[in-house]
Amino acid sequence: MFTGIIEETGTVRSVKTSGHSAVVTVGASAVLDGLKHGDSIAVNGVCLTVVTLEEGFFSADIMHETAARSNLLKMNVGSTVNLESAMLLNGRFGGHIVTGHIDGTGVISKVWKDENAVWFTVRASPAILRYVIDKGSIAIDGVSLTVAGVTENDFSVSVIPHTAQNTTLGEKRVGDTVNLENDCVGKYVEKLLRTPGGQSGISKEFLARYGF
Repeated sequence: MFTGIIEETGTVRSVKTSGHSAVVTVGASAVLDGLKHGDSIAVNGVCLTVVTLEEGFFSADIMHETAARSNLLKMNVGSTVNLESAMLLNGRFGGHIVTGHIDGTGVISKVWKDENAVWFTVRASPAILRYVIDKGSIAIDGVSLTVAGVTENDFSVSVIPHTAQNTTLGEKRVGDTVNLENDCVGKYVEKLLRTPGGQSGISKEFLARYGF
């Protein structure tokens, strides 16, 4: 479990592909403190398991499912990535609940400045946009952000200077692909409100039965 508050950016040292899977090695420093073999770490918002840990870098496996749902296999040697180690439950929870299980990818369709802020519009599929709400939370490449606008085809976020400077978002341009993770709360609520047949469990009769 993560919060979407990026601890540092790392640099991809190697990506060794084999079919639809790969092993990625990332140079880092801050996230390595206390990190152990087998621990979880979020790379551009994707939860990966540390399989090799040495001074100054770690390696992790990327399986076929992960590659299909994320942009990780588009990384090259020298690419900068957002890094966050697993959340500790002994301090402030600064972002929102991020699982590191990517729902899919989106494409940046517009970037513009608004005084000290940078706005991004991201085009995404209907399967992702159905869970995106105005002023709700979304993780873009692992960064916890607040949705500032949403349409049938895309959504927009406004990024403060600190976030732009300390994550990869400051390097993003129109046409770049980003990993997206919806707020998991909405998905659970939708699932629980559906009947076994797949239809919504909310009806006029249901509401009347419970006094609405």
